[in-house]
Amino acid sequence: MAAGSRQSPVNIETDRAESDHEALSSKPLRWKYPSTASKKLVNPGYCWRVDCDGDGTFLTGGPLMDDVYKLEQYHCHWGCSDSRGSEHTVDGQAFAGELHLVHWNTTKYRTFDDAAKAPDGLAVLGVFLKVGKTHEEMDKIARMLPYVSHKDEIIDVIEPIDPSKLLPVRGGRAGRCVNPCMRWADKIMRQDNKCGFQADDNGYWTYLGSLTTPPCNESVTWVLFKKYIEVSHHQLNIFRNLRKFPRGEECPCHENHGVVSGFL
Repeated sequence: MAAGSRQSPVNIETDRAESDHEALSSKPLRWKYPSTASKKLVNPGYCWRVDCDGDGTFLTGGPLMDDVYKLEQYHCHWGCSDSRGSEHTVDGQAFAGELHLVHWNTTKYRTFDDAAKAPDGLAVLGVFLKVGKTHEEMDKIARMLPYVSHKDEIIDVIEPIDPSKLLPVRGGRAGRCVNPCMRWADKIMRQDNKCGFQADDNGYWTYLGSLTTPPCNESVTWVLFKKYIEVSHHQLNIFRNLRKFPRGEECPCHENHGVVSGFL
């Protein structure tokens, strides 16, 4: 486990959570993702990942305040079973999987690499996955995965994928979360290491953390939606058929979620 004071993922303890309603309600979390942003589907050996052209995308507001972030990529984590695959947990409960939309701060930094080294450089939207009905937008990805079944394989995204349709909120390619969404207040961060919690279905938890894969930079403002999206058991099985090694070697990528590093 990486060392540091703000390592991710974490377990969110809702009974310890405190809100910062006033600070965030005046600046709703807002985003825009053109369906043309998704460019390449990649198997890096530990997940599937869609690399994006961030021009025309943005994420701002909420805990990010006035800084504007650009979408860099999105990827997914899952497990061997439908009951445990998410990286974050809520009151000790895991989900079938977890989707991450990774953004970088274009207001303060010139490149993604520069932003990834800064404490306010990255913002990740996290979406929990629960087994249920087939997710239509996720199915576009699932249908392409056999073409990147082995590590380091990559293909162009031909059928447009709308990242906003992967979020558990209503709206088209541009959206916002207007409910008072919670954050870590600085005093809470220093004293009790707590995160914020909002009881509304459209709320989210947010805290300052890290990347969950090496080099585990402590550069991420996490925004975890309380609501989940449903994906089918069949879709998850397609994810599990991805290989961790190059073609010619055999080892399915059954499980790729990180270890919870602490409790909030």
